Amino acid sequence: MSSRTGDGESGPFRTDPFDRSAVAAVGLITLFTVALGTSQLTAAKVLALPLPFALPVVGAEILLPGAALAYALTFLASDCYAELYGRRATQVVVNVAFLANFLVLALVWSTLAAPGVDPEVSAAFRTALGPAANIVAGSLLAYLVSQNWDVFVFHAIRDRTGEGMLWLRNLASTATSQAIDTVIFVGVAFYVAPILLGVGNPLPGSVLLALGLGQYLLKLAIAVLDTPVVYLVVGAVRKRTP
Repeated sequence: MSSRTGDGESGPFRTDPFDRSAVAAVGLITLFTVALGTSQLTAAKVLALPLPFALPVVGAEILLPGAALAYALTFLASDCYAELYGRRATQVVVNVAFLANFLVLALVWSTLAAPGVDPEVSAAFRTALGPAANIVAGSLLAYLVSQNWDVFVFHAIRDRTGEGMLWLRNLASTATSQAIDTVIFVGVAFYVAPILLGVGNPLPGSVLLALGLGQYLLKLAIAVLDTPVVYLVVGAVRKRTP
């Protein structure tokens, strides 16, 4: 059945152009895809964030990919979307966005392969945006597993708690999925891929542990901090107009 109305308009805004649910759906999907695309473009830069004091294993600074903040936003967006629109709709967003990753990579690679006017600019562009095979392999596999796990855990808890305890399913789903994401990304990008693909040298176990633990601590902190934001977004969308 077509959703087209008599005036020729169709889609989620055909009844009310300011409908909260429709605006939120578009906004959350946009946030998810923009953050995901940004994370692909910034993953190659490794950040070193100093700590006020040294931590066991991690040391005096946290090492993490530049994509950490952008990627954390995808979990914020997906948890809000899952709470508002359900498991099936969220899985569609997650898996379609996974396919969109390949479009981003194809566009970046095609731009890098095209001849440039200034060789120095082309070289700098390639250095900044040229995705290494090990980073791509690690990030894609980590994304596919962790994001689907996030949706599964979120709704497994929701099935048992109903609409209450949103904080629990947000924290539990994000904390566990970020742990899975970190283990897969660090393990594949810096150990498995270098061995199988011959891209660089695999990192020793102590470095892998420090790298993974430091990333996870920061991701866990972000998960705690974004819980009030999830409540604000969900509450604003569900708020009834008098």
